[in-house]
Amino acid sequence: MSDTFKLHNPFQPAGDQPEAIKELMQGLEKGFKKQTLLGATATGKTFTMANVIAKIGKPTLVITHNKTLAAQLAQEFKEFFPDNAVHYFVSYYDYYQPEAYLPATDTYIEKDASINEEIDRLRHASTQALLLRKDVIIVASVSCIYGLGSPGEYEKQNMCIDVGNKISRTDFVRKIISVHYSRTNADVTSGEFRVVGNAIEIVPVSQKTMYRIEFSGSVIDRIREIDPVSSLDMGDRETVFIFPAKHFLTAEGSTEQALKNIEHELEDRVRELVAEGKLLEAERLKRRTRYDISMIREIGYTNGIENYSRYLSGRAAGEAPDTLLSYFPHNTNGNPEFLTIIDESHVTVPQIHAMYAGDKARKKNLIEHGFRLPSALDNRPLQFHEFEERVGQQVYVSATPGVFEREASDQIVEQIIRPTGLVDPMIFIRPVTAQENYTGILQNSSIGLSNAENASLTYPGQIQDFIIETIGEIEKGGRVIATTLTKKMAEDLSVYLKEKNIKAEYLHSEIKTIDRIKIISQFRKGEFDCLVGVNLLREGLDMPEVSFIGVLDADKEGFLRSETSLIQTIGRAARNVDGRVVLYADRITGSIERAIEETNRRREKQLAYNKEHGITPKTIQKEIKDITEYMESTHERTVTFDLDTELVGMKNVKGKKRMSALKKLIVKKEKEMNSSVKILDFESAAILRDEIRAIEMMLEKQSI
Repeated sequence: MSDTFKLHNPFQPAGDQPEAIKELMQGLEKGFKKQTLLGATATGKTFTMANVIAKIGKPTLVITHNKTLAAQLAQEFKEFFPDNAVHYFVSYYDYYQPEAYLPATDTYIEKDASINEEIDRLRHASTQALLLRKDVIIVASVSCIYGLGSPGEYEKQNMCIDVGNKISRTDFVRKIISVHYSRTNADVTSGEFRVVGNAIEIVPVSQKTMYRIEFSGSVIDRIREIDPVSSLDMGDRETVFIFPAKHFLTAEGSTEQALKNIEHELEDRVRELVAEGKLLEAERLKRRTRYDISMIREIGYTNGIENYSRYLSGRAAGEAPDTLLSYFPHNTNGNPEFLTIIDESHVTVPQIHAMYAGDKARKKNLIEHGFRLPSALDNRPLQFHEFEERVGQQVYVSATPGVFEREASDQIVEQIIRPTGLVDPMIFIRPVTAQENYTGILQNSSIGLSNAENASLTYPGQIQDFIIETIGEIEKGGRVIATTLTKKMAEDLSVYLKEKNIKAEYLHSEIKTIDRIKIISQFRKGEFDCLVGVNLLREGLDMPEVSFIGVLDADKEGFLRSETSLIQTIGRAARNVDGRVVLYADRITGSIERAIEETNRRREKQLAYNKEHGITPKTIQKEIKDITEYMESTHERTVTFDLDTELVGMKNVKGKKRMSALKKLIVKKEKEMNSSVKILDFESAAILRDEIRAIEMMLEKQSI
């Protein structure tokens, strides 16, 4: 175990975790560039990777394919490494509509985005940790391969402020403005500062703590740390690091040269467009680019400034941009000295592969029609080969590794034994279509033909057979899942099941997030017995109550019925000791054959392990937490009670005085809400948010 990371061990490795950890470590020590951890569902893959990180002792990048999974993994790693720097790095857009042009309809779509300031702060915290510490784990989405700005310039423009530094207050203000801090006279938030007498109050962009820097003449006399919400003095500091408020920085004195280079490219491109007879496009490009140049020269920024990043960062044409990967440590030869873990690699790797091509196709349209200069192509994500050159040793993690991972890995390490002793479910195949003289075998069937060889009967088809199985499973106290190919079929099937007196609901991507949580909670509680869905039932649903899954139309080859999808679906029944799956198919596709072969291989190994170690599998007992009940009952009552209490003293206050008092109350509530968010008390923050909304509605009525 390294001294760099301190792993908090809530339990010891079990099942085949110890062997997996040992094999992965041996591979890393041998210098293997790529390895795959083939970990079945619920085998504790994250815990295994935490052990590997602790042993190797290198900064680690964990990449996954969406923000939700990244947040979940970041939380898990924080629990494993409470004393180390675990950070979360994802796209800071709550909403993002990229700039685009649709030639077929002559439609230009302007870039539109909403930036989440808290996520932006977390991004800065990630890059700063990488430059200041060695015990760093960054959990990121695939946005980590997009351009981020030069780490050299970011570190170079970092300000180390010490008590006793010789700098005037005026020069200090100029310096922090040059690294994109904004001046305010109101409450100071992340990336802002204000001047108060002979002091400057500033909140570094990666923090929520405010520093009050006091000057005596041209010398920094004192630095105090202050909680900006409570105004509590948290003590004096001798040194404070203030990193730039933006990642995209231009070296001092190089902006004018960058603008000259942009003007030269504009002249060349306009000549090309005119020669091609594209006069409209030439005029459009001239007007837009010159406006951008004027804005950059006057205020240092323009909407879409990232399209000029090649010139502003001094890169050559076609050169790959700096990304989060550039902030990780490298040796003197420029080789990466960090570990990269790619989670859910069967989805994440294809995403990384595809991002460059998608970005390039959109920008080519803009360039061809005079909306952008050709150099805009250099504001892009990394190509896959560039990504591979910039990461260190890699470990792919998946229950269903793709062809790429299997072929590229120096070794594949298996982890398929569950510490609970649970085994992969039994799989059975039944026809989709009804048959009058069916002579197959309906193993483990609820209609009383278990293991009946050459039985001749009228087989009712997949829907009726699924209904029979569902009724039998419900009588035994189990829960049932059906997976369909379309949303419409999921809705129609749930209605049909209700007509057959089966309590059923459907679940798909068009249902609101809160409603999805409700449906899953109600299902687990037994308020209904059958959940019907499409792709949402493959990954991430942890429902140990599910004992039977019916995969309808399993022989329709495609994304939803690929080998990977089938194995993921089958895994949903692996948390119940009685779990079993029926694949409804008129033919055995290659995907079905491979999925069954792999599941049976794992099952045999799991059963053998249980027998050797005398383990009796037990269904996972997992507490059912329904946050929606809290949200709809306690939440609303608390908001009403708190507001009534606060407003008692204002009963006799009228007119402008009442409006002023309500506005002050909003400011107070906002401070309390920010304080709750700071300590991750999101329930209290949500109550305060709704109290603020209610007060704002009172103000609106008051002003009418």
